[in-house]
Amino acid sequence: MNKALFRFVVFLMSISLLGIIVVQGYLINASFKNKEEQFKYQVKQVIGNVSKKLQEQETYTFLSTYNKLKDSIGQTPQQSELLKFFYVEKNAITKETIIYSNSIIPEDYTISSTFFDKNNDSTQLKNFVSKRVTEVFNDKSIDNSDIQNTISPSEKVEKYGRMEILDKVQFEIYFKDIAATRSITQRVSNKQLQDILAIELSGYGIKTPFDYGIYSNGLATKVKSEDFKFDKKNTYDIPVFTDNDGVSKYQLLVSFPDKKAFLISDLIGIALLSFLFTAIIIVAYYSALNQLNKQRHISEIKTDFINNMTHEFKTPIATINLALDAIKNPKIIDDKEKVFRYLQMIKDENKRMHAQVENVLRISKLEKRELDIKKEANDVHEIIEEAIDHVSLILEDRQGILNKNLKASKTTALLNDVHFTNVLVNILENAVKYSTDNPIITVETENIKNFIIIRIKDKGLGISKVAQKKIFDKFYREHTGDIHNVKGHGLGLSYVKRIVDDHNGEVMVESEKGKGSSFIIKLPLIY
Repeated sequence: MNKALFRFVVFLMSISLLGIIVVQGYLINASFKNKEEQFKYQVKQVIGNVSKKLQEQETYTFLSTYNKLKDSIGQTPQQSELLKFFYVEKNAITKETIIYSNSIIPEDYTISSTFFDKNNDSTQLKNFVSKRVTEVFNDKSIDNSDIQNTISPSEKVEKYGRMEILDKVQFEIYFKDIAATRSITQRVSNKQLQDILAIELSGYGIKTPFDYGIYSNGLATKVKSEDFKFDKKNTYDIPVFTDNDGVSKYQLLVSFPDKKAFLISDLIGIALLSFLFTAIIIVAYYSALNQLNKQRHISEIKTDFINNMTHEFKTPIATINLALDAIKNPKIIDDKEKVFRYLQMIKDENKRMHAQVENVLRISKLEKRELDIKKEANDVHEIIEEAIDHVSLILEDRQGILNKNLKASKTTALLNDVHFTNVLVNILENAVKYSTDNPIITVETENIKNFIIIRIKDKGLGISKVAQKKIFDKFYREHTGDIHNVKGHGLGLSYVKRIVDDHNGEVMVESEKGKGSSFIIKLPLIY
């Protein structure tokens, strides 16, 4: 995948992920607003019911006391007929005449004005009674009666009943005028109001703390909760105790200090799931992007590896071809000394290529854990000396200097001498290869607790901070302009890392660009 296509894919994936997050946020916000509207509607219903119940309870209390007082009055109420209706029906078969009549009779009661907290001596109240009369006349009784005398019916039925509707209407009109003269504390108590609000809110499933207060013409009254504070966003109001003209000087205000938390609590489940799935998508996206980036990076590294390997093989192959051409030359084929020289050259170059292939195979086997590494007790200093011998020729060729400072007193560790020698050789060869001038290398050892520390320092090119994190990755090589200016395949330090790990040790690098590097190996001791 080329860089332009890779960036385009990353851009599309990022836009898609951002779109998902935005849509999730929009849906949660829309749900919250919908919940807020539902809450507002329910609260309006609640305070409407509370206002109605307060009015009804006050009316019921007043009416109950009024009826008890009226029933206890010994006087006979004054009665006068207010309105009378007649209906006459004549039966042609029985020759009977039936007269129905219905009268509305008001009863006047005189009640002490102290009941209404008024100053005058007494108050007149009315009670309405319905009188229903059915009279049956036959022709004979009508004909034989004297016209001057009252005609007596052959049958008469009288019934009395209360006119509750008229009673209620006239009572409410009179009662509201009287109640309006009372203070708010006489009309409702804090406990009464709090109990009604609690019951109504619970009935609508609104289980969150609330505060309340009754205001009179914009001023707070004594009927309020201790912590009530007016907050426009979280407070709802409704008129209470309206008069006969439908006007009220009192407003009931109910506030919900934890309204936002209550609304969010209903959405917390879906919000958490939404955030969880979004987080999973982000993690998956990051992992996919990371893998894509790694694959692209590995692809570049493998390309560099193949280029380096091709370059490494090109020289020995060319040398072998030249040697074979020289051997076939009639002038040389009879010269045994030259033939043996060219054959040795072919053997050396073949050995060099074989070593490169073996290096690749060895790393592959290490990854698959197929490489058999047998460990025995070995002296670390002896292995260090052997590794120094391996690089002494190339060090002399570069006119380099190697300083030894082997201070460790305990040096026995469980090692595979061949592989651990290769580890040290790899590091020493790198110290020689990556030194621009005459190499100056220092090898030190010391004991820290039950470990031996091997430190190999050089004054070469150094390694950047970014490269230090990847220096032990397979195929990784830090670019220094021309990828072929220093021969290698990016396999040596990967091999070092795997062998040291297999020996239960640690390998680290300390380096500063342009000032050299220091490779540190930490191994456990057995004695």
